[in-house]
Parts: sequence; C-alpha cells; structure tokens
Amino acid sequence: MNVRTDLRERDHRLTRWVASWRSDFARRVLPAVEESAQHTKLWWGAAIAMSTVGWRGRRAAAAGLTSMAVAELSSNCVLKQVLHRPRPPKDWISHEDVDERPDSSSFPSGHTAAGVAFSAGVAAVWPWAGAVCAVPAAMVAAERVHTGAHYPSDVAVGAVVGLAAAALVHRAPRLAVRRLL
Repeated sequence: MNVRTDLRERDHRLTRWVASWRSDFARRVLPAVEESAQHTKLWWGAAIAMSTVGWRGRRAAAAGLTSMAVAELSSNCVLKQVLHRPRPPKDWISHEDVDERPDSSSFPSGHTAAGVAFSAGVAAVWPWAGAVCAVPAAMVAAERVHTGAHYPSDVAVGAVVGLAAAALVHRAPRLAVRRLL
C-alpha cells in the first residue's frame, strides 16, 4: 500500500469513528463550542477576558491573537489556496450534520490552526491560561471531523500550522534583535 492510499484509509477509519459518536457531548457541546469559534469569536473573547487581569494577561492575549493571525494567514490564505482538497465524502458521515459543510478547501483545518495557535501563543506567556484555552481548541478540532468538515489529517496539519505560528511569534522578537545587532 502506498503512502497516499494508507493516509486515505486512516482518514476514512478515523472519520467514520468520530462521526459515529452519539453522546450528548458530541451532539450538543461540540457544535456549540465550534459555533463560538466561528470567525474566531471564542479566541477574541478569551483575549478580552485575559486582558482584564493585568500585564501578564495582556501579553498572553497579544501573543495568542498574533499567533492566531499568522496561523489563519498561513492556513486560509496560503495553504488552502495552493493545496485544494475536497471535503470528506458524505457517505463517510453517519449523521445528518453532513450537509452543513463549507465549500472551501478542506486542507488544512483553519479552525484548528487558529485554536491551537491561540492556545500555544497564550501558553508561551501564561501556561495555565494556555492549558485552559487548549480544551476548547481540542473540542473544535474534534467537531470539525465529527461533522465531516475535515479529514483527521486536515486537523492534524492545522494543529501543526498553529504550533508553528505560535513558535514563530514567540521567537520573532529574538530573531529580529539578533539581526539588528
């Protein structure tokens, strides 16, 4: 089996497994969290809340928002435009939410990239707050597969994009200072 076929088979198995979740959590909580993350509302709300608790909260919010912006630009404006991938086939999803999927490229998951970037950016400044933010970020990632909006590999690459964006934002000031000196 070649790598592409193996990846498709793993995506198929994982998508069918996640889409088959029937718990109240999967049917009610995941969509509510994902809806709050639409257009990055959840992350902006978290940043506003953090900014009210002092200098550390403001720094964490700024790091999270900057990381999120870099991740969104990378995933939505570059990767999705260059690497067009159709959404998972509807017959892989065992419930009715399959009709509520976007038409844009599936690869990578911009929602996951944004949530992971925000959480990791915050964690670099304020680890406890970053850990709290990671919980809804993981829920958004799971929901994207549950509803058939993304393959698991789209979500995994979105997470990598988010982590890379946060690392870049965290290191950028030091790199800039080195270049200037």
